[in-house]
Amino acid sequence: MEPIDPARRLDGSLLARRTLLLGAAAGIATLACPSVPRAQGETFRFGLTPVFLSNDLELLGKLRLYLATKLDVPVELVSRRTYQEITALLVSGQIHSAWICGYPFVQFRSALDLVATPVWQEKPLYQSYLITAADRDIDDWRQLRGDIHAYSDPDSNSGYLVTQALLIEGGLAKETFFSRYFFTYGHRNVIRAVARGLAQSGSVDGYVWEVMRRLEPDLVDQTKIVRRSEWLGFPPIASPKILASDTRISKLGSALVDMKLDVEGRAILAMLQLDGFAVEDEKLFDDIAAKVAILRSAT
Repeated sequence: MEPIDPARRLDGSLLARRTLLLGAAAGIATLACPSVPRAQGETFRFGLTPVFLSNDLELLGKLRLYLATKLDVPVELVSRRTYQEITALLVSGQIHSAWICGYPFVQFRSALDLVATPVWQEKPLYQSYLITAADRDIDDWRQLRGDIHAYSDPDSNSGYLVTQALLIEGGLAKETFFSRYFFTYGHRNVIRAVARGLAQSGSVDGYVWEVMRRLEPDLVDQTKIVRRSEWLGFPPIASPKILASDTRISKLGSALVDMKLDVEGRAILAMLQLDGFAVEDEKLFDDIAAKVAILRSAT
């Protein structure tokens, strides 16, 4: 398989050593919202990855103000282009918490605490979708062989890991099944790439596909689902263990779980099309950990 601009991946040790470089190299995205009283050194930094539907400034403003009110400190929303960058900041404690993906969570489980997990369609679970163009005569994922394929991110569960594990378990060569591939660094971008013919197929977060189908039906209806994965742990909110004594982390967990009881919180959930957040056992992500083991065994 010939990669198109493949992402350069870091193992855990390299990631840890380059954390400071990553933090210095990328700009911090701070979203404007109604003012909150600021105190020197008290700002709570909350990270967002491309798994989050983050192109809506109104949503981001509401989220930031809600968290700042509940934590009683200023809140800064921090975004990066890749999962790897946010994970590096999180594991090192440079940000206090982040909405990440199940794949990096299980990779760095020993360094992270699970704060809360979103609940979607009454479950803390979601699926990975393999998609292709709506007018394509394909009804089995094996027919995607030879495609130019769009992945979301090399550290995405639904946008990379699930498909890689599927190929390995099917006895197929993950290096040659697709003729070429590229990373879009966003699930929305995977859908756009397939809809516009830049890719023949793609691996995408099922939650994002379903939400976008409601918000942008003209775009998403140009694609169709070829395969749905089993249900897997929804991308969680995590915090670094080295900040476990920070009382704001527990306040964050309470703020998320109680969001469905708050008027402003319900407005945010409605915009995210989530039912709420719940405290779950880390075993929820064991199936993702099993897929990581499958991928490592074939490397």
